[in-house]
Amino acid sequence: MEESNKSSSENERLEVLKTYKMYIDGKFPRTESARYYQPVANDSSLGNVCLASRKDVRNAVVAARSAQAAWARRTAYNRAQILYRIAEMLEGRSQQFMDELVRQGVASEAAEFQVAESIDRLIYYAGWCDKYQQVFSTVNPVASSHFNFSTLEPVGVVFAVASQACPLLGLVSLIAPVIASGNTCVVLASENSPLSAITFAEVLATSDVPGGVVNILTGRIEELYEHFSRHLDVNAIACDGLGPELNTKIKEFASENIKRVKIYHQDWAVEATANPYLIQDFCEVKTTWHPIEQITETGAAY
Repeated sequence: MEESNKSSSENERLEVLKTYKMYIDGKFPRTESARYYQPVANDSSLGNVCLASRKDVRNAVVAARSAQAAWARRTAYNRAQILYRIAEMLEGRSQQFMDELVRQGVASEAAEFQVAESIDRLIYYAGWCDKYQQVFSTVNPVASSHFNFSTLEPVGVVFAVASQACPLLGLVSLIAPVIASGNTCVVLASENSPLSAITFAEVLATSDVPGGVVNILTGRIEELYEHFSRHLDVNAIACDGLGPELNTKIKEFASENIKRVKIYHQDWAVEATANPYLIQDFCEVKTTWHPIEQITETGAAY
């Protein structure tokens, strides 16, 4: 009897949990702090997930800033091609994303919907890459002898905090409109359901997205919000699903260097939450004045 119990205990083995790294500048580094946490869902650990530090935020912002100018110079058509490619790669790994969402406590039908809608949303914003300028730009009427044009330009580096309730679709719904216009971004994944974000980073790494255009961190918002809110090289912040106290603190710190803050309270599963106004949220309006050549009665131009 004792030999039987000993044999069964010897056959038991500890599960080797996967270590989920971050995604910075097209690479998958571990956090410089060497800290990690183990999110739990359905009474089981999801794996070892990096706890990003202040230095990780700084590294990700440096990567985003370095990539921004070149990304903005790409043609709108090329950015559309890359967004469409992300959708293609996500489609090819859709089953893996559904399985991970279920592991994180999402119901099977809801997981299937999130993956399908994330693919559709990427294609939706790919279609807007070369069209939003025509919708939001304008020729302005002026009293003087000038042409007056207003066009949109990317704001620069955007720090986004992904939805806790919608870990994949909420993430995609923030990233896609931000990068469609030429911005780069740093995204803090859902703390409780981070697996979708890191697997999405693997999709980005194989989708022609230049390194630094999208950077994904994992960790705790309470430890990081002050660092990215006060960072002088972050031009805008997009937050979703945070409480009123955190929202107020982020706005307060961001006001120190006049940083744009967009607070969303969206149900990203609703189709209406995909719209070109999210692209406009992270653009600046540039107005150009150009003199009109006029002909005098004597035939002279001035």
